[in-house]
Amino acid sequence: MKTPIRAVIGLALAISASPVDADSKAEIALMKKVFAEIQPLSFKRNREYCGYIGYDFDGNLVASEARRGRKSSCRPRDPVEIEVIIASYHTHGAYNNDEGSEVPSVEDMEGDEAEGIDGYVATPGGRMWYVDSEDMVISQICGVGCLAQDPDFVPYGDVGIETSYTYDELVSWFNE
Repeated sequence: MKTPIRAVIGLALAISASPVDADSKAEIALMKKVFAEIQPLSFKRNREYCGYIGYDFDGNLVASEARRGRKSSCRPRDPVEIEVIIASYHTHGAYNNDEGSEVPSVEDMEGDEAEGIDGYVATPGGRMWYVDSEDMVISQICGVGCLAQDPDFVPYGDVGIETSYTYDELVSWFNE
């Protein structure tokens, strides 16, 4: 039985937890659940989906409702259910034969830095990245296939994609 699209888009997941570090197991577990729900929609509609994670008024780690964006951008709504926002999240849409969709963009890093939060990014190849906006470094939490993959995804054999980048390295990588 298919889940109604409205139910998936309106999903707000929660995990009981006390405040934890930005790269904690609880955050990663929550993000894997969120991305499991929204990646298929992102591929099907070739749109980014985005939102925030943080702590609700009861101290639970939660994800805001995912918002549908455009092909290469997404602006989450300010969540009413989250008291303390700690990170953004978004997908990169459908596979488009572009290695750039497999890595968070410079704009992804700059956006999180401007908001003063970290971020999580899911790619068409099923990678999950963590954006550390304080140190301006991105790191793969898990590689190709760790999350749902776009059925049209064709791996490049990870040629040219490292497991982490500083901001300056990412700028250089995109300008090559």
